[in-house]
Formats: sequence, structure tokens, C-alpha cells
Amino acid sequence: MNERRLELRRLAGLFLRLGTVAFGGPAAHVAMMEDEVVRRRRWLSREEFLDLLGATNLIPGPNSTEMAIHIGLRRAGWQGLLVAGCCFILPATLIVCALAWAYVRYGSLPQAEALLYGIKPVVLAVVFQAVWRLGRSALRTRLMVFSGAACAALAFLGLHELIVLFGAGLALAAVTLASGKSRGRAAFPFGLWPGAAAATAAAGAPAAAAPFGLWPMFLFFAKIGSVLFGSGYVLLAFLRADLVDRWHWLTESQLLDAIAVGQVTPGPVFTTATFIGYVLSGVPGAALATAGIFLPAFVFVAASSPLMPRLRRSVVAAAFLDGVNAASLALMAVVLLRMIPAAIVDLPAAVFGAAAAYLLLRRNVSSTWLIPGAAISGVLVHRLGLQGWP
Repeated sequence: MNERRLELRRLAGLFLRLGTVAFGGPAAHVAMMEDEVVRRRRWLSREEFLDLLGATNLIPGPNSTEMAIHIGLRRAGWQGLLVAGCCFILPATLIVCALAWAYVRYGSLPQAEALLYGIKPVVLAVVFQAVWRLGRSALRTRLMVFSGAACAALAFLGLHELIVLFGAGLALAAVTLASGKSRGRAAFPFGLWPGAAAATAAAGAPAAAAPFGLWPMFLFFAKIGSVLFGSGYVLLAFLRADLVDRWHWLTESQLLDAIAVGQVTPGPVFTTATFIGYVLSGVPGAALATAGIFLPAFVFVAASSPLMPRLRRSVVAAAFLDGVNAASLALMAVVLLRMIPAAIVDLPAAVFGAAAAYLLLRRNVSSTWLIPGAAISGVLVHRLGLQGWP
């Protein structure tokens, strides 16, 4: 019993810290988790981490939050599931609530340009570190290397992330079947995989324009958390369609401010819902919106986690998961490439990124400490007038 409590305290400490400093979106969050739970604490092997990452990409919802939930479940059972997930979400929720309070009271958002100037290049280095280390474990054969390269090319050309993931998995499963390696062993249990149904589920017909209510708002965010795959831009499309166009609960300007807050604060981008809930109905609205959008993630992880051992016991299913893992890394690599123009904007930013890469790969410095240091450095560069130099 004491050992379980100690494990829960360790999970809480780690994910509270990650939730406080994890800037940069899901790819960066996953990279920081890999650094902490694989390289430093050795809670998981790289192969186990990759399997969880592949499983996470096949279910809807916030990927980095689901990774935290998976890790908590693996380390400490159902209590760990709740502790890890809630602790990762909590810091961002509190920060976003504070910003929403300032927004409602003063009608504007604090400027975060100087803060993010230093953070963005370091996030690039963190993601590069994770792609490099996980890639060495995942891309074990020429077929896997080819699969990863093909997925990266397709994603870079704009093919939807979900098509890339399922396509890579099905292709490797088909190759395994054709080679005769399966020998009649169990096939992939699509009917039991939560993402299989969710991937084709419609979001449902929107309700007619109606007055605002806490319960309809909770159900709306629960629906989004249950069906949403993809990036924050997909989230923007969902929110705009109902909250702005159909129900008129928010203005276009308020929605853009909410998305901006989700992007510039640490932790899950889905805390955009927290901001919207507060704007609509104060603290009760923020609490219900947050609960609604994150609750499905806990359910999907709890439902899908028991399937992982079954997947690995089947040769065909294991090949499918290998393909998904390769595609997941390819998607992270594409995110990394697309972040470069926005992050490396001048010489000081390039120096930040290079220094972070050196400290991560050569000096074994924790990524969770580099982020606050980068934020402070960015503010100093901004104050000294060196931003944009030379």
C-alpha cells in the first residue's frame, strides 16, 4: 500500500511539473514525456512507449493527455490513470482560468511574444531528440524505414493524419499476411478498437440555435472530445461551426482569442475549452467545459489499454501497430519541419535551439528545466533589443 502511494506521488509530481512547463503542442509534450519516463526514470522501454504512442494516435482526443493517462495506468493502475491525467491537465486549466478572468475583466490578453520567442527553438530541440531516439527503436528494418519516409512525405503533402496512420498500419499488416508470417494467428480486432468506430463516426447533426445552458455546453465539449482527431486547427473548425455560426454563443474575435490562449499556455491545447467555458459562465462554465472535453480521453484509454497485449500476440496486429508507430514518428517529424520557420526567426533563436540540442543530447539535461530557462532567456533578449538581430 505504501509503495502504491509512493508511485502515485511520483506520478503526481512528474505530471504537475510537465503540465506547468510543457509548451509547444502534442509533439513537444510527447517528446518531454519520452525524456522523463523512458530515458531518465526507465518506467517504460522505448518499445513500450512507442506502442502507447501508436495506440494514442488511433483514438480521438488530446494525444499528449492520453499519453499521460496511459503512463499513469501502466505505472499505478486506475488510481494512476486518474492522477497522471488530472495532474497534467490541472496546471494549464488554472493558468487558462487566470487568463480568462483577466480577459473578461479587462477585455484583452497579456502579451506572450517575448516568452514564446525563447521557448519555441527549445521545443524544436526537444522534439528532434524524441524523434531521433524513438526512431532508432521503431525503424528496425528497411521496410519500416521506407514506411516512415513514405508517411512523412504524404503528411507533408497534406494527407490527413488519420489516413496516414491507418494506411501505414494496414499496409504493413497486408505485407505480413502476404509473406505468410501470420500462419493463421489472430487478426487485428477492429471491432474492439475504440478508434475504429470513432474514426468514421459523424459528429452528429448540430442542434438548432438555442439559448446558452451549462448542460448543453458540457455535452457539446464531450462530443468534441469523443470524435476529434487532428490538430488545433481541426478544433477551431469544430468550435467555430457551432459556437459562432450556429448558436452565436461567441463572437469570432472571442473564439480566436480562446484558440490563442490554448496555443500559448503550457499543457494540452484542449484547455481552449476552459477559456470558452469561463467566458460563457465563469468558474462553473470553465469546470464543466474542461470536464466535458477531457472526460472521453480517460474512457478511451481505459477501454483500449487492455487490448495492447492482445495486439502484440498477433503477428498481423503487431505489424499493424508497427506501421502506426512508424507513421506516428513521421507525423512528429513533419510537425518539427513545419515549426522551424516560426521558431528560428533570427540568430539568437538559432543559438537557443542549437544550445538546447547540445544540452539534451550531450549533457543529459532535462527538457522540463530547459523550457523555463528558455522563457527567461527570451525575455532578456527582448528587453536588450536583440530580437531580430542581425
